[in-house]
Amino acid sequence: MPELRQNLANKEWVIIATERARRPEEFHQGVRTKPVLPERSPDCPFCPGNEAACGTEHFSLGKPDWRVRVVANKFPALVPDPPPAPPHTGLYRHLPGEGIHEVIIDSPSHAKHPALLDEAARRDLFLAYRERFRAAAKDPKVALTQLFKNHGEGAGTSLVHPHSQLIGSSVVPAGVRHRMDEAQKYHYKHKVCVFCAMAEEERRLKVRILADTPHFTAFVLFAALSPFHIWVLPKRHTATFGDSTDSELDDLSQVMGSLLRRVDRGLGDPDYNYLIQSSPQDRGETDAFHWYLSLIVRLTRTAGFELGSGMYVNTSLPEESARFLNGIPDGA
Repeated sequence: MPELRQNLANKEWVIIATERARRPEEFHQGVRTKPVLPERSPDCPFCPGNEAACGTEHFSLGKPDWRVRVVANKFPALVPDPPPAPPHTGLYRHLPGEGIHEVIIDSPSHAKHPALLDEAARRDLFLAYRERFRAAAKDPKVALTQLFKNHGEGAGTSLVHPHSQLIGSSVVPAGVRHRMDEAQKYHYKHKVCVFCAMAEEERRLKVRILADTPHFTAFVLFAALSPFHIWVLPKRHTATFGDSTDSELDDLSQVMGSLLRRVDRGLGDPDYNYLIQSSPQDRGETDAFHWYLSLIVRLTRTAGFELGSGMYVNTSLPEESARFLNGIPDGA
């Protein structure tokens, strides 16, 4: 029978559609004809030798032979110094599009997305994430910093060369505020962080766990919005990704390497997004929130019911998704 499940952290309901659930292996993308990419493309602005084609460089690891490079987005969603907005009149509120938008070039390789990077290269990438997050957090105009990666056209990628992005927004969206408010309510009622409680419960049950390392717990969500929806939570309670230590970054890069390799091999290099959910800067110090990384594999499409209700329909049992991924060999 179909089942309604609720995410404890944000109180969102999900329908687990058992009547039309698919076996995990049925989500494999099959044999898809993809172009064989070279290590370097002469026409790619993100490839070594084409640095002048990018926006202003903000950060790099290694010079002149960089390993990760961070540049201003040439077509930004938000800009540091926008012109003043017209005077406010009428019913609606508007503000200048102020903020930060950076591109993090994952590596010099045109062909290697994070599942294919070696451990040192992926560790460099997560180090760059932390350093740019910290820089954005120091900007008094930034209220929310969002780090994310789009892999594949279906996940929003427009340029082939593997890259990630950082957007620092001067406003905090309602969805983020809702997530923070629900965490605060749980903490006030139970005197414990809801994310710590969820990770502890997953470790106790051992049915959706994908990784349990010295610093992180990764699992398919009990109330997964979509097939193979994964959270990666640090074991040390801290609200912001910027507080991550070097040893935690080492561990996180290894966990993500393992997860992405299994997703890549088991599901046929599907499109996906991963994003780091961290406390907004305007919340200050808080014991209620706990940063985490969310990995969303793009195997289904959002349809009318989801758009109208805000409640997702998942056609894969989370427990079966975890079992399937745990059965995929993880040879680096």
